[in-house]
Amino acid sequence: MNQKERMLAGLPYKAWLDGLSGERLENKKKIHAYNLLSPEEENKMDELIRQILGKAGENTHIEPPFHCDYGKNIEVGKNFYANYNCTILDVGKVVIGDNVMLAPNVSIYTAGHPVHPESRNSGYEYGIPITIGNHVWIGGNAVINPGVKIGDNVVIGSGSVVTKDIPDHVIAAGNPCRVIREIGEEDRKYYFKDREFDVDDYR
Repeated sequence: MNQKERMLAGLPYKAWLDGLSGERLENKKKIHAYNLLSPEEENKMDELIRQILGKAGENTHIEPPFHCDYGKNIEVGKNFYANYNCTILDVGKVVIGDNVMLAPNVSIYTAGHPVHPESRNSGYEYGIPITIGNHVWIGGNAVINPGVKIGDNVVIGSGSVVTKDIPDHVIAAGNPCRVIREIGEEDRKYYFKDREFDVDDYR
């Protein structure tokens, strides 16, 4: 196994060997170009983000600035939106479902280092995949840590640090992130806390 194969298998690997540095550099060039595009250049943005990501469903939009390691290890479904300053460390696979929204400054980290200093100083690191389901909204400044799976129809509160899996149909928040409550049918009529919609076309 070369270092890239080890990286993608979730095994300890060295990030500067077997061409990995070159792959990251090539992606940095694309990211740099993407982040410099004018907001009016929507077609160019769409074309370039599809070159950066491994898979991008229809209606994918990421507000610049955006940062990632390789890009090709990120898959997003349809109707994906990431607000300003999204960072995805994709040394492991990141798979994101349909209708997912990320608020500003969301960070998704598959990457990590050994805890023991001597092991860490050996130069080995790792990447553990992250999965985010369908119909998920992740609040601003949230951090998703390696190996986490977030279910369908989930809201993650702003500032959360997600260290463990989150089940379907819940609101979760905090550091460490924990389930606050389930999302139910009674939530449908509210647009913010106890404020009810004054229109009918939200259904």
